[in-house]
Amino acid sequence: MVIKTAEFVKSSQKWQDCPEPTMPEYAFIGRSNVGKSSLINAMMNHKDLAKTSQTPGKTQLINHFLVNENWYLTDLPGYGYAKVSKSLRKDFEKLITNYILNRKNLVNLFVLVDIRHTPQKIDLEFMQWLGESGVPFSIVFTKADKLKSGGVDRNVEVYKNELLQAWEDLPDLYVTSAEKKEGGDLILKFIQKTNDFLIKNKVRFDE
Repeated sequence: MVIKTAEFVKSSQKWQDCPEPTMPEYAFIGRSNVGKSSLINAMMNHKDLAKTSQTPGKTQLINHFLVNENWYLTDLPGYGYAKVSKSLRKDFEKLITNYILNRKNLVNLFVLVDIRHTPQKIDLEFMQWLGESGVPFSIVFTKADKLKSGGVDRNVEVYKNELLQAWEDLPDLYVTSAEKKEGGDLILKFIQKTNDFLIKNKVRFDE
């Protein structure tokens, strides 16, 4: 997929305020400081489309971007650690949950995890909830440039083995590096293929 246009649309405090669900939507989520904004910017070939910060938990709203004028990319608040109060953290969790369960044009959720770490309980529990809720998702490993190739392959296998303890089939897996702009093209290829399928089958979300 060639990114011709990518523009910010709006930030929303609740899912009901999101743009009208007339186009397919692909959301990105992960623990705070997983490199979500950096990956989005690398994929869109836009330095400052999604705002990056040294402070974990910077994204506190649902941020929508319109790509190629025919699909939405959504940047969701991070879950887990963030330098905010417990009550505000619960508000984030409610915001995320309501968006995921109620946004009817959400086609796929990309769950980002840091390739450098062993499988984290909070990520595994979140993925388990997605599976139980029937939400289509893919796993995106970030920061692959921080490890040697052997370390990347080894950590991916560790993750696969951990998932297979609870899952019969694994979701799609992508290994990415925002720094080297690697892996994002495969995610965009998946999005293009999915969008083509939706168009071919005349799928509507606003009915």
